[in-house]
Amino acid sequence: MSDAKRTPHCVYQINYHFVWIPRYRKKVLVGPVAKRLQAICATIATELEFEILALEVMPDHVHLFVSWPPKRSPAQVVRGFKGRISRLLMQAFPQLKRPYWGGKTLWAEGYYIGTAGQVSAETIRRYIEESQHV
Repeated sequence: MSDAKRTPHCVYQINYHFVWIPRYRKKVLVGPVAKRLQAICATIATELEFEILALEVMPDHVHLFVSWPPKRSPAQVVRGFKGRISRLLMQAFPQLKRPYWGGKTLWAEGYYIGTAGQVSAETIRRYIEESQHV
């Protein structure tokens, strides 16, 4: 349990791998948009005391491998990330509204979530890091 994290009331070792895509799988997550998305994720993680274990922004999807105290459900966390990122990216890059006919959200409704323990956490981290070069 050396990798376990602690709060005043619990000890936990929970890691989640999220993947989500822009609506219509548009390849809009490039250049300054991708860099801003990474910065927004870091800000959210700092504010909420989450630990980002790996983050990869691909042109048409996002991989986020994250750990947080078990106060919030995974659905709350992914909705929080997606909602805030969408709002802030559309404010910073108004041109993102065009591919979505002036839509209010950048993201498709669904997402992937997987949990990982110590052994498979390394596998997920390696996969995300290796996908940078694809």
